[in-house]
Amino acid sequence: MKALLNSMSENELALVRETERARLQDMDEDGLLELHTRIRRARDKHVKLYRREAAGRVEEYGGRGVSRPKNRRNAQKAEVFEDALSRVSRHLAAAARRAAAALKSERLEAARAERHSGPAAPHPEEGTGTLRSQRAVRSPKSPSLRNSLTKQQASSQAAGARRQAKRDNRRP
Repeated sequence: MKALLNSMSENELALVRETERARLQDMDEDGLLELHTRIRRARDKHVKLYRREAAGRVEEYGGRGVSRPKNRRNAQKAEVFEDALSRVSRHLAAAARRAAAALKSERLEAARAERHSGPAAPHPEEGTGTLRSQRAVRSPKSPSLRNSLTKQQASSQAAGARRQAKRDNRRP
């Protein structure tokens, strides 16, 4: 493994070094996403190189697996980047969980802050209003609910029409 790391280019080696635990812990979620993308591209590059070179040697050796020893360096580089990708993926998943938990707690706090102890009392200047306006406020069928019910009924009718058309067009 050490020989392989010594034979890697400086850019490849720098990319692998970025996946050390200490460096990953200091990164935020966006930085981890960017690093994850760069490492995945490097891994994909070496996997493609390995496959292309091995495929080119199939006629000479009789198969990709047989030609693997001649193409070991690309395969090993792909494995190094695969390991690095798994490290970054684990840290990225942990960062995403932390961000989701923080967002959830923020939303819960905001919801608790907006929570009322009961229905608001009407202002004395407004009066009680008419019976019709009171029914409109209490009505479970708000305009958005009516629209969704109308859409649901239309969707159901259309589905029935499609089924019937399918039956009508079947050949005996």
